[in-house]
Amino acid sequence: MKSFQVPTRDEVSEGNQAIFDNLQKGLGFVPNLYAYYAKNETALADYLTLQNRKSILRAKEREVINLVVSQVNDCRYCQSAHTAIGKMNGFTDEQILEIRGGAASFDAKLDALAKFVKDITINRSKPSPEAVENLFEAGYTEAHLVDIIMVIGDKIISNFIHGTTQIPIDFPLAPEL
Repeated sequence: MKSFQVPTRDEVSEGNQAIFDNLQKGLGFVPNLYAYYAKNETALADYLTLQNRKSILRAKEREVINLVVSQVNDCRYCQSAHTAIGKMNGFTDEQILEIRGGAASFDAKLDALAKFVKDITINRSKPSPEAVENLFEAGYTEAHLVDIIMVIGDKIISNFIHGTTQIPIDFPLAPEL
């Protein structure tokens, strides 16, 4: 079986080296998954542009999406990264585990979001009518729907890259559900 290696700064293009430097300054390290994107000349910049795009979703809502999608897709890297980010956004360990399972009983709006995201991800783009109705009843709009699906797509890209490469996880390991 092919073994995938995380590139070092010296092994990537000049443009990607500049991004590595910015990540190092901003985060204190270059996450292995981001580094792997740099195997491609434009993918890291493209991905960061997608991930950091302006959104009408709150940071907590984006983390609900990231956690649920990563759980459905069984991506330990993204589960671990977004457990850490979820904590930075104010979720408790217990709330994070519940969210990963596709629910958020502590907040009705986030609960509808988590259930919708789990449903649409499991059903490969075809959510149940009930999940859609519950999302809108919870106060989300069609503009939110577009943003939600954009974040789902963003996370699926990372889940698939890690699922294929199994590069080392460089975040505290998220507990198994």
